[in-house]
Formats: sequence, structure tokens, C-alpha cells
Amino acid sequence: MIRTAILCLSLLLALLVKEEPQQQFVLRGFAQGTEYSIKYFAVKLKVPGREIDSLLSMVDSSMSLYKSYSQINTFNHSTKGLIVDHHFKAVMARSFEISKDTQGKFDVTVAPLVKAWGFGPDGLQQFPDSAAVKTLLANVGMQYLRLEGTQLHKLKPGVTVDLNGIAQGYTVDLLADFLTRKGIRSFVVEIGGELRVKGVKPDGKLFRIGIEGPLENDADGTQIKHVIGFTNAALTTSGNYQKYLQFGGRKISHLIDPKTGFPLNTEMISVTVFAKDAITADGYDNALMAMTVPEALAFVKARKDMEAYMIYQRKGQAIKDTMTVGFKKMLVN
Repeated sequence: MIRTAILCLSLLLALLVKEEPQQQFVLRGFAQGTEYSIKYFAVKLKVPGREIDSLLSMVDSSMSLYKSYSQINTFNHSTKGLIVDHHFKAVMARSFEISKDTQGKFDVTVAPLVKAWGFGPDGLQQFPDSAAVKTLLANVGMQYLRLEGTQLHKLKPGVTVDLNGIAQGYTVDLLADFLTRKGIRSFVVEIGGELRVKGVKPDGKLFRIGIEGPLENDADGTQIKHVIGFTNAALTTSGNYQKYLQFGGRKISHLIDPKTGFPLNTEMISVTVFAKDAITADGYDNALMAMTVPEALAFVKARKDMEAYMIYQRKGQAIKDTMTVGFKKMLVN
């Protein structure tokens, strides 16, 4: 009788004490040459902006080519390498894995070529000719680097690295993990279009993410191509229709082929990759840009927990798009 009364009282109290409603908090700022946005749901403010800025500052101090004091610049100016921090180490470790998996299509040692083609911190001096590209290629290749513990070795003194093709994804994951440790169960972290989602909205609905692409008439500008909904995963995009230079009447992509030393000139316009974390998606989206559409579709199909959406244009044809079966399942009206 007493136990029954206690149980009834507990149930009554549970009904009377309503859970406080969650509200949306938004943090915005500027980082890594672009804008960032963090949206999360909680009963009260759990993450002040200064804590986010502190994390972003640490990443810049580690891997930003635009900060003269950064560790990556120290490494690039060294002849044998140096001991790197845990941010640098984590990004390099994943870079080695993705480079091997893509047979060198992803390669962080393209730094001198990126700089030569005018996409580095110093801007464009003049476009390199074939002889200059050949000279620079002598110091390009992941085989000229070795990571042993926290020591990143150079096997050639002239090797330099550029982590812009993967560090942004790492940063998104870093912020997402930080929010999770703070007890936040529902959020979207985005830096320059690279994003990671956790949980759902308080009403149980999925976060809706718009996938942008170029206008179909080749005019400048973008439009939303599709909208997808998902949870507990990441989405990143690599494209050549917004970041480019004009050269001889044609557009030069900021994505450099580590095999030839020249900007990519494939049918791909953009590739959006879905993966479990942003560092994975960010690393692979550049490599997929270097493939043909059939090659890229087959590559993604052969890998677990990865989906992709591709916009492409073959010579003399209209802009088209395609996607993997798994990506199509995430489309929402």
C-alpha cells in the first residue's frame, strides 16, 4: 500500500513538473577567411562566443597560412620538420589516409603550386609556365613527409604543406565535439558552407540543409538545387564556380592537380560529400573533383558511410547533376 502511494505521488509530480522549453541560440563570426555560424537548442545559454573564438584562434595558430606566427608556417620554413601540436597532427594523420585512399588525388604538399597559381596568401604574381610547374612538382608528394608520433618529418627540405583542403572540416568537428561536451544535443555548426549536424529540433523535425549550385545559364550567382535532412553527420562541398581566377579568357580553378601541377580542368563543377564527420567529407570532396562523374560515383559507392551529390558540365552540354542512392534518400520537399 505504501509503495503504491509513493509510486502514484512520483507519477503525479512528474506530470506537474514540466520540462523547461528549449530555445535557439545563434553564434556568428569570422574565421579562416570566411564566416561561421553555430545554431543550437538548449534551455539556457551554454556556450558564450568567446569560447568559440578561443578555439578558432588555436586552430589558426596551428594551421593558418595567413598567420605569420602559425606552426604550419614554421614547418614550411624548416628544412627537416618539427614537433607539431595535436591539431596539426590529427589533420596530417587523416591527410595521409585520404591521400592513400585516393591514390594521391588528395595531397597537402601542393602548397607551392597553390601559391604559384595565385591562390596563396601572397596573391598572384604571374602564371607559371610548364618549366616552372615542373620545377615545383619536384617538391610535391606525400611520400616526402613522414609522421612519427608528434614529429612531422620532411624527407626533402623544399616540401611545404597547405591544409586548406581539410583543416576547415577538422575545425567544424572540433567545435561540434566541444558543443557535445557542453551537453548540447541539438546543433548545426557551419564554417564557410562546411557543416556538421547533431540531433533534431525540439519539435522532432530534422534540420534542413540547402545544397547550392551555379545558375544554369552560366551567369554569376548561385541557387538552391536541393534540400536534404539528416542527423548526426557532416556535409561539405568543393567547387570551382565561385573561387577562381581569369586566365586567357577561361577560368582557372583554385583546385590544383598534384599529378600535373596545373589547375583541375574536369567536368566537375562541384561535389558535395556526406560523411560521419566533417574532416572526412572535406578531405574527399576535393579528391572527387579530380575524377570523372562515373569514377566518383563508383568511388563513393565502394565506401561505407559516404554519399555524394555532383554538379557537372560536359563540353557543349548543359549543366547537369547526379547523386548516389543514399544521398537521394535524404532529399526533402
